[in-house]
This record gives sequence, C-alpha cells and structure tokens, in this order.
Amino acid sequence: MKNLSIAVVGLLLFSNTLVAQQSTSSLVKNVKIENIGPTIMSGRVVDVDVNPNKPTEFYVAYASGGVWYSNNNGMSFQPIMDTAPTINVGEIAVDWKNGTIWVGTGEHNASRSSYAGIGVLKSTDKGKTWINTGLKDSHHIGKIEINPTNPNEVIVGVTGHLYTKNAERGVYKTTDGGQTWNQTLFVDDETGIIDISVSPKNFNIQYAAAWKKDRKAWNFLGNGKTSGIYKSEDGGNSWTLISTPESGFPTGDGVGRIGLAAFDNQIVYAVLDNQFNRPKSETKKSTMPEMFSVPGEVFMQISDVEINNVLKKHGLTEKYRAQNLKNMVSDGDVLPEEVQMIISDANKALFETEVIGAEVYKSIDGGKKWKKTHEGFIDDFYYTYGYYFGRVSVDLSNSDKIYVSGVPLIKSDDGGKTFVSINRENVHLDHHIVWVNPSQPGHLINGNDGGLNISYDDGANWTKCNPHSVSQFYSVNVDYQSNYNVYGGMQDNGVWVGPNNYKYDVEWHQEGKYAYESLMGGDGMQTQIDRRNPNIVFTGFQFGNYYRIDRDKKDMKYISPKAKKDEKPLRYNWQTPILLSSHNQDILYMGSQYLYRSFNQGETWEKISGDLTQGGKEGNVAYGTITTFSESPFQFGLLYVGSDDGLVHVSKDGGVSWQNISTTFPKDLWVSRVVASKHKKERVYVTLNGYRWDDFKPYVYQSDDYGQTWKSIEPTFETNAINVIVEDTVNPEILYLGTDNGLYVSFQSGKDWQPFMNGLPPVAIHDLVIQTEAKDLIVGTHGRSIYKVNLSAVQQMNNEVLSAALKIFPISNITHSDYWGNTWSAWLPANEPSVTIDFYAASAGEINIQVLNDKGVVISETTQKVDAGINQWEYDLEISKTVQDILRKKDKKIVFKPTRKGKVYLSTGKYQVKIAKEKTVETSFFEVTENKRN
Repeated sequence: MKNLSIAVVGLLLFSNTLVAQQSTSSLVKNVKIENIGPTIMSGRVVDVDVNPNKPTEFYVAYASGGVWYSNNNGMSFQPIMDTAPTINVGEIAVDWKNGTIWVGTGEHNASRSSYAGIGVLKSTDKGKTWINTGLKDSHHIGKIEINPTNPNEVIVGVTGHLYTKNAERGVYKTTDGGQTWNQTLFVDDETGIIDISVSPKNFNIQYAAAWKKDRKAWNFLGNGKTSGIYKSEDGGNSWTLISTPESGFPTGDGVGRIGLAAFDNQIVYAVLDNQFNRPKSETKKSTMPEMFSVPGEVFMQISDVEINNVLKKHGLTEKYRAQNLKNMVSDGDVLPEEVQMIISDANKALFETEVIGAEVYKSIDGGKKWKKTHEGFIDDFYYTYGYYFGRVSVDLSNSDKIYVSGVPLIKSDDGGKTFVSINRENVHLDHHIVWVNPSQPGHLINGNDGGLNISYDDGANWTKCNPHSVSQFYSVNVDYQSNYNVYGGMQDNGVWVGPNNYKYDVEWHQEGKYAYESLMGGDGMQTQIDRRNPNIVFTGFQFGNYYRIDRDKKDMKYISPKAKKDEKPLRYNWQTPILLSSHNQDILYMGSQYLYRSFNQGETWEKISGDLTQGGKEGNVAYGTITTFSESPFQFGLLYVGSDDGLVHVSKDGGVSWQNISTTFPKDLWVSRVVASKHKKERVYVTLNGYRWDDFKPYVYQSDDYGQTWKSIEPTFETNAINVIVEDTVNPEILYLGTDNGLYVSFQSGKDWQPFMNGLPPVAIHDLVIQTEAKDLIVGTHGRSIYKVNLSAVQQMNNEVLSAALKIFPISNITHSDYWGNTWSAWLPANEPSVTIDFYAASAGEINIQVLNDKGVVISETTQKVDAGINQWEYDLEISKTVQDILRKKDKKIVFKPTRKGKVYLSTGKYQVKIAKEKTVETSFFEVTENKRN
C-alpha cells in the first residue's frame, strides 16, 4: 500500500500561507462584514463528538459550516474552524484526554451540494490553529477513529471524489500523529470508505464499509458490486472482505451505502441501502397506476405528500415533484394517465418494481455471519435516496437498542426486530447522526438537516439547539422598503424573509415572534420582489415549482409554465432561475430548457426560445436545463441565457433569434452566472463552475461586444470554483466574486482580485445582491447564513483614490440625542453614539486624527496605525474634561450637560475631521444635526 510523507504536509502548509498573505495585503481587509442570520433554521449536521466524561461539552460538524464547540449543552456555540482554509466537513474525531481535534474535510454525503475538502486537518490547541496532515486529493472523508490508548494512531476512511475516479480513497492509517499515512485498504478508484466502526472493547477489531458510487450532473448511481464490509483484526493494518455470499449479507450490484455500529468484539450492526428490486411476490401493489387512473379533478385533490412519497419510491424525485405533475393536469388538457406515460418515458418496468430500501443486519460472531433483524421491509424511510443517510448507532449499555438515521429517525428496543419513529414536531425529517450516551440511557444528541437536537427521554421530547447562523442558502434578494428586508432560499429549509439589520439575540423567546418569517417549505430557491409592492413575492422550491405570493392577502398561486399536451415535460433545474424585468415589473422570465416570458406576472406564458441547452442526457437527474439568465438594463429584450451543460446564448430582439456565444469556452461546464452590465450596454460577464466535474479552477469571462469575443478575468488563486459575479452599481471598475471558498473583490475590472473576508469565514458564497439605496452588499452563503457589508467606502475606490496617498471618504451626519450616554436602567449598557470615519491610505503607517469645531478648536486628537487600503476610525463624540476646560475659557457662557455617567458629547453644529500622514493632510466635515423630537 501507498505511503504519504511529511513533504505533502509542507506543501499544503505553504499553500495555506499564500492564502493568508493574500488576505493580509487586501485593500478591504478592514471593512467589516456582519452576519445577519437567520439562526433557527440550521444547515446540515454531519457529525458530533461528545466528551464522554462531560456530555454537556461537545463539537458539532456542519457539512459546509465548519465545526462548532459548546460547553453548555448546546445553549451557545463558538466556531473553531474559521481560521482553517476550508470549513467543508465530513467527519470529526476528538482526543478528549489531550484536546486534539481531527477534521476530515469534505462532506461524506453524496448530495448535489456536498462540497469537497482538502484532506485531514488537525488542531492541538482546540481549534485556534490548524495543520493539514495530508490526503489532499481525498476530497471527501467518511470516518476517523483514534486509538484511545495511543492518540498518534489514527484510522481514516476516505470516501474519495464525488464526480470522478481517483486513487486516494480507502482506509489510511497513521502512527505518528499524521506526519505520514499508509493506505491499508484500497478497493478500486470508484469505491471508497463511507464508514468505520471500532469495537469499544478492542481497537484492533475494526469494520469498514466500502461504497461504490458514481455521481454525474445528470445521473447518480449509489450502489455496486464492490460495496461491502471489510474487517481488520490488527488495528487497521490489513483487511478482509467479510460480506461474502456465504456470510448472509447481500452482495452484488444492488449493494448501496452501508453504516456500521460495533457493540463489542462480536456484536456489530449494519444498515444497508439495498437497491436490489423487491421480489414481485413481495412488491407492494404500487399506488402509481391507481393514482393516475383517477379523473383530473380527483388527482388535483390528492395531497402533495402522498404524490411525493410515490415519486420517491420510484426514483423520480430528482426530476419531478407533486406540483410539477399537478401543473400538467391543472387545466384538463392532459389526463393523469397520460402524465404517467410522460414521466416514465413509457418504461412500465419503472412502475412495476420497487427497491428493497433500508435493511438492518446484525452479526453476533464478529462479522462471519449476518442476519437481517426484521421481517419484511422498512418502508417510507430511505425511499430511493438512501445514499443521503446511512448511519446506525447502538446503545453501548444495551446491545438490543439501536437508532437508524433516515427519514425519519427510528429506534428499536429489540435488536432491530421492530422500529418506531422518534421524530417530533421541532425536529427535521432528514437525519445523519445520533450520539447515544453510554452512561445515561435515553440521552441522545441528533444531527439532521435542520441542525442539532437533544433528548433526555429516548426521543419522546427534543430540544432544538440552533443559536448560531449555519443555514445553507442557495439564493438571496432584497426589497426596497425604507428598512429593507432580505429574502433567501435555503437547502431543505424553505424560503425565508427577515430584516436587514437583524442581530442575534434571544429576546424573541420572550416576545414569541422570531425576526425571520417562513414563506414556504421544501428546498428554497430564487426570489423576486415587485419593487412597486413588496408584498408581491415570486419564489418556490426545487425543479421549477414557483408561486406568486401576496403576503398582505396571504394568497399563493402556482405560476410555473408547463409543456403542451404533445410535448415532453419541461426540464427544470434544481434551482430554476426567475427574473422580474427591470423595465416593467409585470414582466417575468423563467427558464426550463426554454426561456419563458410572461407579461402578467405569471398568469400566462410565452415560450421565446428553442432549447438553449445541448438537449439533456439520459439519467435520473434533470439535466440540459437553464441555470441563469440576465436582461440588460439598457435595452428591453437584450437577453443572455446560460445552461448547466456549458452553453451561453444572446438575443437582441426579445427572443426572436438567438446566437450561441460560448463556442470558445471550456466545454460542458455549468454556467453559474451570466450578467449583463449595468454600466455598458455591450458588456456581459460569464462565470463557469466545474464542481460537477471535480474541477475547482475559477472561470470568469468578460465581453465588451455582446459575447462575440471574450477575455478571461479569472483570479490567479487556485481551487476556487465560481458561483456568482456581481458588478458594482456605482463604480464600473469594481466587481464582486462569490466562490466555493469565500468572497473576492476587484477594483480594476477583474485585472486583480483581493479577498473580501473580514468577518467572513472561508465558506461557499452562492449568491450576491446589492441593495442600491442602502449601498449594502448582501452575501448568501451555503453554510453560514447571510452576511451584509456596506459599500459606501468601497464604491469610492476609483482610480483617483487609488493614486492618492490619503483620502477621507464622505462622512455621514448624525442626529443629536438627549439619550446619548444614558440608559433607563443601571443594569443595562448606555446608548453610546458613534461616527464612522472611513479613509484610504496608500501605505501602512501611523496617522494623526483631529476633530475640530467650527471655531478651529481641537475637540479630539488621537494617533492610529493604519494599513494600506480602506481604514476606519470609530469616533465616540465624547468631549474630554481637558477639552471642556479649554472651551469654557474661550466661551464662559458655554454649558455642558453631563450624562448620568458624567460624559459630555458634541452639541449640534458642524465639525471638521483632519487626518495627517507624514506630509499629507486630508480634511472632511460632518454635522451633528438637531433632533426635533427631543
């Protein structure tokens, strides 16, 4: 087997150092980006690690939100991984005796948004600093186990690449704390290790679950004959396949993901995603034919849940949802039985067979023989996407008590013979991990798509522990009310809206209303808001199911375009794009493989293009779809469209004719954005994303002739696939770039790129939008909720400023208040005023700052070290006693009104700010205006 040396670690450390140097030299490194929630809707939890001697202390791993630490049973959390080069996590393991934390980066679930990692990270100081110990090409880590008697001996199960073949997968072992790694099990370049379970009685006895899978943008195969269970009896140095035909465990092409839980040296459980078809004699009579044999009006009354459950069982949820089908029959043009033929492509076998699904097996002789624990099938649990779950947990104080993660969370008290659901109303349905307290039966910590839940009564009741911002957003948008709202669609947690000035607090527990409000469920997608009436919102969920919502009237209408009777169903992307025209807010665009336009906000639709993709590919995932489009603000009907298979088209006549303008691009890459310029009619930007080919290079292009020719403006940094580009609305030279690993800005039209990360961890940025009136950039992350940064200073960074030695940006006035420095209770902090002074310095050094009144008296003076770029000084408006004495000497009639705490602040009037750096002096002014309400 292969050996990886410490040289790899050095290379990775060097790479991480380059990223840190980029951030240090960024001109915007002092511009603070603030998180604005939400919190109660969490992102996907993939692992927890609990202190066995103090179970109120634990770490929680989020798929794309990093690792968080709690020392108070989940009442509060602190992120410990934000200084690492990635926060994409598949697995964590903690040596509680020494405090060492191991993180396997790259989520082990094979979801469409399971981000890749950079190997195995290690921290010996509780997350303050991190070392990359290697396995960089692993991409996704399934499990980590630490020898409890030798913390330098660690076993890692590597799942491997998600979309392509690779050799760095299997089981790896280190005996020197990660300095070197030995590959002790390799199956093949398509089969990785998804789970490892070690006997709690003997570290030498280990079980590993091999999983063959193949995900493509158009198809997912989550099973294969090389999937199986291996065993080691020498601490992971050598392995033997034990899931043989003679063992009683299923073998062959239908073996999918496997989860393992060892109770002791002999007893071990396995949960299997069994993708073999059920025997015809045992196949439940499918409700599919019965469902589609009813009249259209009856079909419309069937609940969405019932239809979606049937679609799940037959593997159709990667293309359709209940609303897609109802849309086909809504006006009577298409009968339900015709819909069945359409969605099955006349493949009757699809409806006559059903996969076995989840099964639980148990061995009582160390894996020599396996026996299924239950009679019949575990229905309505894995459906056809068991690849997304696959963990089983055993209570180490009771070998008959097990917990299986799926949809929902189920438990058995009789060794898997019977199961009951322990989901409750405040617990998400999709489950990934359960920690079982070996010392206190019934104490559970559960990680799911909605976050973290804790139970002390074996799942009868749960507490939700989501006080931190770890939501996974696909998209964000804003309205234009005076105190504007932010909207966003998030992974498996719906569409939400909330105030842009949200700051985390728990006061809503007392008031009973959270600041953010849910608009709908499902996987939340894009949102458009009518600028004339913010109560009119267009949004929806996956695969093109969109609605027009009147929030004031609490009315919701399904508006998605549908195919004609003689056409195949429309191919909608998972995140179907929609757009309200900037020229007329009654005009709405929406894309399938065709571009549609409505002149009446979705009441009726007109198809204005042919198929703007390469035509799709056969598979179980919708593909050959429009992913992005843009309309020029300069000309109605100047349209650009991009697809998931690498095509970009332009129309200059409202869709009458189209031209392919992507012939010089790398082939077949996902077009993540096409953006028509706000500053120049002929200009357009395109970003491509190779994530679904395991290609993480940045692809960014600009054209100044409607896409006839292109120039690359991609950054020079590596391994950052691009999700979104936004042009500044004020300064035509400024561009913002959202990548899979953070936010970047360019001040020279893409000639240079700099990290824009102060307050923002290295998280995937899925969407960006500028609220032009407030000059705020809203940042939608897939793992850390939503951020906001004000661009007032950034937008001033033109060529004139960049060539200056020193420049003060315009200072906002402040309204005087008698409440400054006061509070209604001595137990509460005082209301302290502040004025932010933004300025640019061409080089680092020291400056002198003075504030003078209208008579030239220096009210405040300080020195401050500055960096090259934008700097800020927060002026507290306080007048010191020394200055008070000076002012009294100059004006004996002056009267100061101290606050309750004795402070004196500026009175109404005009003030000058003077900043000096070496021989350069810059001045600016602000005013304290009268408050007529005092």
